[in-house]
Amino acid sequence: MDDAKTRNRRRILEVAAELLEREGAQALSTRSVAAAAGIRAASLYQHFGDKDGLLSALAVHAFDVYVARKQNLTPSGDPVDDMRRGWDVHVDFGLEHPAFYLLMYGTDRPGRRPPVAREAQELLMAFLRRAAAHGRLRVPPALAADLLFAAVTGVTLSLIGVPEDDRDPEVSPRMRDTLISSLTTDSAPAPGPTLAARALALDAGLGEADPAAIPLRPVETALLHDWLRRLAR
Repeated sequence: MDDAKTRNRRRILEVAAELLEREGAQALSTRSVAAAAGIRAASLYQHFGDKDGLLSALAVHAFDVYVARKQNLTPSGDPVDDMRRGWDVHVDFGLEHPAFYLLMYGTDRPGRRPPVAREAQELLMAFLRRAAAHGRLRVPPALAADLLFAAVTGVTLSLIGVPEDDRDPEVSPRMRDTLISSLTTDSAPAPGPTLAARALALDAGLGEADPAAIPLRPVETALLHDWLRRLAR
């Protein structure tokens, strides 16, 4: 894509994002976006195909904004504290950009998760594997990720549906602390960690390793993952 097309596409996305945040998804149409951007509807179709294509591009744009905010977090050295801070960033983003959030984490039909939600889950998994490698998780990273994702999106969507003046400020931090306390240990394991802690750490390290560096066949690696997760229960 040449520079002119890239600039035009970015301009359309910026206009559509402003319209989305100001008036909501219901007011977003190819005609309204084209008019606000000062272009012909045909030009918009060339970039995004149709409204669904535009909405998908907006969801990716919103995810990029969200990730940029996450990347501004400086690691504290305590993965559990970082988990709490990551939760707060997630909820704050959703409350500041509710229309974006609904586009990112809503779904148009049961059983379908938006692509950007899958990407967010993968980022969370990478972090949780590191936490497990440090011996701070009580459960396998995949289960921790599912529980955290369900809880933080549920809390955020619930709060978005409540008028700002009626929101209870204790809901998010109480849910955050209750869940994270159930998933993590107070500190890294002592010099003699339990078998479960060792198994979780090894499973996490195996997941982070370059497959080419593992001297096992894929089926053997999968079997080892299964054994380690059984030991971690």
